[in-house]
Order: sequence, then C-alpha cells, then structure tokens
Amino acid sequence: MKRIAVYCGSSKGDEIIYSEQAKTLAQIIHSQKLGLAYGGGDVGLMGVIADEMLRLGGEVIGVIPQRLFEYEVAHKGLSELIVVGDMHERKMKIFELSDACIAMPGGVGTMEEIFEAFTWTQLGFHRKPVGVLNVNGFYDLLDALLNNMVEHKFLKAEHKEVLLFDNDPEKLINRLVNYKFTYKDKWK
Repeated sequence: MKRIAVYCGSSKGDEIIYSEQAKTLAQIIHSQKLGLAYGGGDVGLMGVIADEMLRLGGEVIGVIPQRLFEYEVAHKGLSELIVVGDMHERKMKIFELSDACIAMPGGVGTMEEIFEAFTWTQLGFHRKPVGVLNVNGFYDLLDALLNNMVEHKFLKAEHKEVLLFDNDPEKLINRLVNYKFTYKDKWK
C-alpha cells in the first residue's frame, strides 16, 4: 500500500473534533509511510488534512476539477496538484492514485465518493479496502441505514461488512492496511 484516498468535507463542521481527527488521521497515515490522495482543496477538512500531511513532510496529491481551480479553492502547496475536467474525472483519478479509501465527516460529495468506492467493491470491480472514520458518532445513522438494508435484503451482510467503520483513526488505518477480502462476489 502506497497511498490512501481521504474523502472529507469542504467545511470544518460545527465541532473542533472534526479538524482534530483530520490532523490525527494525517499523522497516522504519515507514520505508516503512506501518501494522501484527496480532492485538492485548501478549505474545510480537506485543507486541514493536507496541511498536516505537508507539515509532516508527507506526500499529498490533490485532484481538482478545472471549475473549482478557477474558483481559487485549490491548495497551492501540495506535492502535486492535478487539474481535471470534471467531478467524474476527479473521482476516478483519486481512486486510481490510491490503494484504500476513507470517508471522514462531510456532505453529499463525501457520501457520493465513498459510496462509489464501496459499490465498486461490492460489484467486484476492485479489491481496495474502504473505510469510514466515524468521528464523534457522525456516521452512526449511516451504519444503521446499511444494517436496515441488510435486514430488508437489499444488501448482503458480507457486502456490508466490506465497509469498515471505526471511530479510532489508528485502528481504521491498521484495518485497511491489513484487510483481507473473505467473500466471493457473484460475478466471479
């Protein structure tokens, strides 16, 4: 494993714990000698995690659509900034650059990114581990929703278990780094 994609908010949220955990996650990623791939912004949790990785001397690759680059929300001090045409290209490039994916608290864009990676895992398009850093119980309702999908037979339990939830960033990184896929998807 060389690099982890982190999907997170362009806002810092309403509590300082979100920024604190973004810094902690960056410190753990760096301590594992891993790089960061993310959305390329200098705002919100995106800026916090990128700044901390850079402060530590870590590799940070940002991928940002041309339109957001023109709005001047791109981080100027990254190891590498890749400007792409649109959000679809952005998601694909971040995914290609990474060996695992993590969602921190964020909005609908964060949800879209992590769910796309999760769906691709479920369908057998890749074998990259996908995790959710459940800071301050932020994703408790998402976990409950996925359990409801399992209960009502819209999601297989073994597929739900592929999305790793943890409230401890160090445990989550260790789980992602050491993850072994144990289910066989129906497509093989």
